[in-house]
Amino acid sequence: MERTHAAPRTAVVWAVLRAELERRAGEKLTIVDVGGGTGGFAVPLAEAGHTVTVVDASPDALAALARRAAEAGVAERVTAVQGDADRLGELVPTAGADLVLCHSVLEVVDDPVAVAGDLAGALRSGGAASIVVANRVAAALARAIAGQLPAALATFQDEAGRGGPRDTLLRRYDAASASALLAQAGLAVEQVHGVRVAADLVPGALLDTEPGAYEALLRFELATAAVPPYRDIATQIHLLARKS
Repeated sequence: MERTHAAPRTAVVWAVLRAELERRAGEKLTIVDVGGGTGGFAVPLAEAGHTVTVVDASPDALAALARRAAEAGVAERVTAVQGDADRLGELVPTAGADLVLCHSVLEVVDDPVAVAGDLAGALRSGGAASIVVANRVAAALARAIAGQLPAALATFQDEAGRGGPRDTLLRRYDAASASALLAQAGLAVEQVHGVRVAADLVPGALLDTEPGAYEALLRFELATAAVPPYRDIATQIHLLARKS
């Protein structure tokens, strides 16, 4: 079994993306990957024949992206644009994309409402947005399990889901708050899945040494991702939303 973009940590997101691509089978899509870094999603999508623009603030990440795209033979289909997600409206054309990816970005931008609006603005009518956000419920539980009880309580009680002033994220979401943010931007949420329901809890050594463990975890992630309460305690939340 391929262990790159079929890995348990990303299997659910890839399953949703594959279904979206199959929905538009035969089309060569224009894709924008906001915060796409070194191309973990962009390069496989380019290998599938689509054109991908990666917007990322890190020049080092974009350099790695360029090398990765060149090694995969898809450099001509991958464009790197250096810039912050908060400036997305200035960096990509309006209504030019069929699919926008925004994974692990809305938690750290200055103005998530404006960025969500720019995501919608970048899409053509009927285009889809793939959004991954940190789950505030999972963060509180993880800190409690780790014995960080004051931080766990703070994460639970804080409106933004932060565990205190040293928290590296500005905010976290649950399914309802993330859906509301996208709806405000004019994006209709069609699917909500949990990402990493159990993947962060299973020791890596077990996956490497126990026969069948990797495949079993992959099946578990795919089976539980859309089913509450499993979905609602996953490390991240994935939403597929569409512009009307």
